[in-house]
Amino acid sequence: MSTRKGEKEESLPNSYHVIHKLPPGDSPYVRAKHVQLVEKDPESAIVLFWKAINAGDRVDSALKDMAVVMKQQDRAEEAIEAIRSFRDRCSKQAQESLDNVLIDLYKKCGRIEEQIELLKQKLRMIHQGEAFNGKATKTGRSRGKKFQVTIKQETSRILANLGWAYMKQGNHMAAEVVYQKAQLIDPDANKACNLCLCLIKQTRYTDARMVLEDVLQGKLSGSSDSKSRKRAEELLQELLQYQSHLSSSSLSSIFSIEDDFKEGVEQLVNQRAPIRSRRLPIFEEISPFRNQLAC
Repeated sequence: MSTRKGEKEESLPNSYHVIHKLPPGDSPYVRAKHVQLVEKDPESAIVLFWKAINAGDRVDSALKDMAVVMKQQDRAEEAIEAIRSFRDRCSKQAQESLDNVLIDLYKKCGRIEEQIELLKQKLRMIHQGEAFNGKATKTGRSRGKKFQVTIKQETSRILANLGWAYMKQGNHMAAEVVYQKAQLIDPDANKACNLCLCLIKQTRYTDARMVLEDVLQGKLSGSSDSKSRKRAEELLQELLQYQSHLSSSSLSSIFSIEDDFKEGVEQLVNQRAPIRSRRLPIFEEISPFRNQLAC
C-alpha cells in the first residue's frame, strides 16, 4: 500500500505538468512557463525567460516564447532586438522557427521592407532545399493541436504572406503575381479572397468577380468556412458597389459630353454674323436704283 501511495505522490507533479502543458522539472525555463501559463503574469514571465536564456536553459524555446509574450504585451520592437541579439545562442534547428516569429513581429511593427526580405529569404531556402532542416515535412501547431506541413503547403503560405506584404506597400501588381503563384501551388478560399481584393484595387472588376465565384460556389478548400464565406460575401457587395459606381460614372460622362456639345452649338449659332444674301455683291449695289431704272 505504501508503494502505491508513493507512486501516486510521484504521479501528481507529472499530471500537473500535463494538465497545464508545462515541461517537466523545476528549471528557470519551467518556472517561466508556469508564471506565463498558470499564474497568467506575462511581465514576470518575460523576466524569468531572460533568466533562462542567461542560464543557458532551453535557450531555443525560452527566446521564442519570450518574443511571443513580448508581442502580446505590445513590446514587439524589444522582441525583435532580443531575437537578433541572442539567436546565435540557439541551435541551427531553431533558426527557421525564429524567422517565423520575426516575420510576425515585423508585421506587427509595420516594418514591411524587412518582412518582405525575410519572406524572400525563406523562399530561397525552400528553392535550395534548406527548408525544414532538409526534411520533406515539419510538425506545425495550431490551437494546441499538432499537424504535418508539407513543403508545398509552406511555399504557398509564404507566398500568401508575401502577397499581403506587397498589398500593404500598395504594390498591387506584385501582390497579384505572388497570389496567383500561391493559388497554383495550394489553392484555398482565403488566398482567393485576398487575390480578389488585389484585383479590385487595380479596378479589374471582371477578373475579381471570376476569382470570387470560385469561393462562392464552394470550389476551393475552406469555402465552407464561415469566416471565409462571410468575407467573400462582403467582397461581393464591395465589388458590386464599385461596378455600379463605374456604370454611373460612365453614363454621367456620356451625358456631360452631350451637354457640352449642345452648349457649344448654341454658342456657335449665337456668335454667327447676320445672314447675308447669296447674290453677288454687284447686284446688291444695283438693287437701290431698281425703281429709277424702271421709270
